[in-house]
Amino acid sequence: MTEDAAGRVTVLGLGAMGSAIARTFVDRGYRTTVWNRTASRSAPLAGAGAAVAPTAAEAVAASPLVVLCLLDGAAVDAVLASVGAAAEGKVLVNLTSGSPAQARTNERWAHEHGAEYLDGKLMGDPPDIGKESVLVPISGSGAAWAAHEAALRELGGVAYHGPDAGAAAVEFNGQVAMGYEMLIGFLHVLRLVQAEGGDVAAFGARLAGSVAAYPPLLTAVAEAAASGEYPPDLGPLRVQAALMDDLIGHRESAGVEAVRMREVKDLMDRRIAGGHGEQGFSSLFELLGKG
Repeated sequence: MTEDAAGRVTVLGLGAMGSAIARTFVDRGYRTTVWNRTASRSAPLAGAGAAVAPTAAEAVAASPLVVLCLLDGAAVDAVLASVGAAAEGKVLVNLTSGSPAQARTNERWAHEHGAEYLDGKLMGDPPDIGKESVLVPISGSGAAWAAHEAALRELGGVAYHGPDAGAAAVEFNGQVAMGYEMLIGFLHVLRLVQAEGGDVAAFGARLAGSVAAYPPLLTAVAEAAASGEYPPDLGPLRVQAALMDDLIGHRESAGVEAVRMREVKDLMDRRIAGGHGEQGFSSLFELLGKG
């Protein structure tokens, strides 16, 4: 067992994800203390060797590294309020979902109470905690990260995003939002295929093959947005725009939502009117957030 693996860690919150985190630490040799508002959830971990604290404050006092994994920001606020002065000298790692603003507020609370703060997010399912397939963006105190990197890497594919406590939430919310944006679009397309009498399952299998070619395009579009140089990716906008009326008309004729297609057409028309018809789809980035 490494020196780090002989260390102490506290886990506050024993829902499915919190329990998986605590179990991972226990199984890998950490002296783990747990606390949960509903005490009965501690029993399986106690049986596995974890120490159970009767209060959140006592759990925090037991370890230099304290991991919070709770339902939401309101639960985090309530637990921190109950911990109070016990946080002094500790490193708090909040793995609860939340916004960048919430992360920065939590960091201020930690500093006011003499603690260091790291904010992290878990991109995976409880059974996979501890595997590299679980992405764990973390940001906040550089000193805290340096001191506890090895322990935190036990949880999965951890990546440190710098000293801004909100950076991990930016990464998480962006990646999760992209998934929902893509999937709701996919459902609308399946409805269109079904309305035309197509086999949605077979179409989905074919589309999966097409989507496999998207990673280089995503990288190129992001690089263009970062640089402000917009090559004709997907072809010049003046050519792409010619497709939009057909796409919109097809959807509306089948009674399928066309809001996103109309948004794309409006942005293309505005960009072309501004003299940028030779640029590509990535150049629409210039109009976003500008009315």
